[in-house]
Amino acid sequence: MERPDPKFAIIGAGMSGILAAVKLQEAGLEFTIFEKADKVGGTWRENTYPGIACDVPSHIYSYSFELNPEWNYFASPGSEVQSYFEGVVDKYGIDAHIRFGEAVTRADWDESDGGGWQVETAGGFSGRFDWVIAATGVLHHPKMPDIEGLDDFDGDMFHSAQWDHDVELDGKRIALVGTGSTGTQITGALGPRAGKLSLFQRTAQWVVPMEQVAYSEDEKQAFRTDADLLKDLHQELSNSFHTGFASQIIDAGTSFTTDMEAVCNEVLENKVTDPTLREKLRPNYTLGCKRLVVSHNFYDAVQLPSVELVTDGIERIEADGIRTDDGRLHEVDIIVLATGFHVDRFMRPMDIVGANGLVLDDVWSERPSAYLALGIHGFPNFFMLNGPNSPVGNFSLIATAEMQMNYIMQLVDLWRSGQAECVHPADEAAARFEDERVEAAKKTVWATGCRSWYLDDRGIPFAWPFPFDRFQAEMAEPKLGDYVTTL
Repeated sequence: MERPDPKFAIIGAGMSGILAAVKLQEAGLEFTIFEKADKVGGTWRENTYPGIACDVPSHIYSYSFELNPEWNYFASPGSEVQSYFEGVVDKYGIDAHIRFGEAVTRADWDESDGGGWQVETAGGFSGRFDWVIAATGVLHHPKMPDIEGLDDFDGDMFHSAQWDHDVELDGKRIALVGTGSTGTQITGALGPRAGKLSLFQRTAQWVVPMEQVAYSEDEKQAFRTDADLLKDLHQELSNSFHTGFASQIIDAGTSFTTDMEAVCNEVLENKVTDPTLREKLRPNYTLGCKRLVVSHNFYDAVQLPSVELVTDGIERIEADGIRTDDGRLHEVDIIVLATGFHVDRFMRPMDIVGANGLVLDDVWSERPSAYLALGIHGFPNFFMLNGPNSPVGNFSLIATAEMQMNYIMQLVDLWRSGQAECVHPADEAAARFEDERVEAAKKTVWATGCRSWYLDDRGIPFAWPFPFDRFQAEMAEPKLGDYVTTL
């Protein structure tokens, strides 16, 4: 017996939330997106720091159903990426379904009337939905560093994800703490502008060269007029990225890793002329152990007379600047903290309460986990896009989310056809997958000895540890025996 069409609550209007909305709309299903901010875009809305850019080719970082002939660069700046998502929302009329400024505070599973989720927001909304799709992303809770004296600084200080655009940068003495992808992008942008840029590096990064190639008007016109050309480019880049680079970088000790290290070292040798600076910038761990930094201008910027690379540890922050372990006070006007995010938060601090009063915070008290990075036992009809253990460090997040959404829609069809009263992973299946994932993760390049945000509290990488084709196979069709389908 078929059920009435379900109602969906989507949490978040970033890349994954917009995708979910488009796919639900295509299926003719009713949905509401709850977005805590005043516009769409997720991480591209939040991060507006100088130099922000996509670190994978723009034509990969596009929905497969909405390829974009208008990308201006091979790896586009953040403003272009944000405009792309805003354009998709406008084209598909998604904005009519978004409740802006409505941060979800609570979702409770109620088994009455066939089961459903009662969703509440900070703005006072309360409503019932049959399904919840959490598209909250990973990089949206800024992480402040554990440095003594953070509140003692007299100048301007802010996290890179909370950029204060009212602060004048040109000619200023700026301290930049952090040399990950964000830190290197900011260095490339602010090095030429600052009176003095002090870059505080805890760990040297493997920097993969990628020239910032601009697409010509003729190339863009060809993409506009030849849909197959654009589709072929997207497929070619995706195949190269996923089956080449992304799958090979997972395994420690491969010839691919060794070859990439040789390429990066050659670039370092050729680009950085000062031997002392060069050695400070040379990593002492296996390539890929940390997220690779992709840059076309970092090595140029870090060699400017106005830029100093500081490798001494930070002892504390004082009123006038940053004091390092060698006793030196680096006097600055501005401190920028490019210190990353709390990557284990996901939906939290929302209160999510599943079947039989099961509280998500209790289930995730040690660390977050999810069956196939999608679902949690005891939380019926509740699924995540790019949730715990997703391939955040190796595959395209858009390709990942598209496959996950296709998978979820198959479960929704099962529910709509009356073959399931509810849908959530079986406890045994979730435990089996987690055990397999943990063992595989121990053999990845992320577990070769460096400190990185890929590691959980046990030092085990939390990202998807299997090749791309395994992910494709898992997402092709749900294994129904791995699910609970009755109330």
